Amino acid sequence: MNHDRIEGRWKQVKGKIREQWGKLTEDDLDVIAGKRDQLLGRIQQRHGFAKEEAEQQVDTFERRNPDFKFEKS
Repeated sequence: MNHDRIEGRWKQVKGKIREQWGKLTEDDLDVIAGKRDQLLGRIQQRHGFAKEEAEQQVDTFERRNPDFKFEKS
C-alpha cells in the first residue's frame, strides 16, 4: 500500500485505534501517522506493554481491520 493511501486511510482508522488503545492521545496519533514502529513505541510507552505484547495487539488489530495495514519502516 503506498504512502498516500495509508495517509488517507489513517484519518479513517484513528477512531478505531483510540477505541483499542484509549491511552493514546491525539498528539500520539499525529506522531504515529500510520507508521507501525511509531505505534508500537507509543503503545509500549502509554500502556506499559512489552514489545511482544504490543506487536501481538497490532497484528490482531490489522487482522480485524483488513482494509488498513500500518506502514513498516
